[in-house]
Amino acid sequence: MAIVPSACNEAQVGDIAKVVLMPGDPLRAKYVAENYLESPKCFNKVRNMYGFTGTYKGKQISVMGSGMGVPSIGLYSYELFHYFNVEAVIRIGSAGGLADNVKLRDIVVAMTASTNSNYAAQYNFPGLLAPVADYTMLTKAMDSAKSRNVNAIAGSVYTCDQFYYAQPDLASILKKYGHLAIEMETAGLYYTAMAAGKKALSILTITDHLFTGEALTPLERQETLNDMIQVALETAWATI
Repeated sequence: MAIVPSACNEAQVGDIAKVVLMPGDPLRAKYVAENYLESPKCFNKVRNMYGFTGTYKGKQISVMGSGMGVPSIGLYSYELFHYFNVEAVIRIGSAGGLADNVKLRDIVVAMTASTNSNYAAQYNFPGLLAPVADYTMLTKAMDSAKSRNVNAIAGSVYTCDQFYYAQPDLASILKKYGHLAIEMETAGLYYTAMAAGKKALSILTITDHLFTGEALTPLERQETLNDMIQVALETAWATI
């Protein structure tokens, strides 16, 4: 058996499905595995970044935490694509709303992600490399949301390296240029997938709004995230 050169994932080749759902929180990965996958098996516990593989409607699907920020999701998704033969990663996370037409509990499907991250500098691309989603997966996610009567909006998001940003006018600038939401991982995932020639999609639930000040309670977050999880699972199932 080939030795996988990873210090962060103890799985062996074949333990992980071709499509992986990636929440930031590893405990959310555990929640998805225990509540939505049949016969889930844990393939990783290193650094408590839990990963599981099970079946959903007869097809093998994995779920694994990514941690917070571009460097973390970049590391884990790179290894999934390059070491474990994963073909597609679907981020399932929370985001702060920016646009007026984005409400609490809405799902945002990220077509692209502006960012202040320097992650793409490593590729020496002649200009600014635009991080984009896989279009086929995006349309499948939108169709899945519609079939479930879940309000989903596709558009641009902003991936920020800082959770606490020093300049107070950031949200207004992002809103001016048409960004739907702000979060911390999507651009890193898209860059990594593009460089690997693989597929990626980011599906986000609006759990708070930067302009209205509204925010979901912990119970509401749990119930709303279930819609996002089910949309992502249906998208993963259709992608295999």
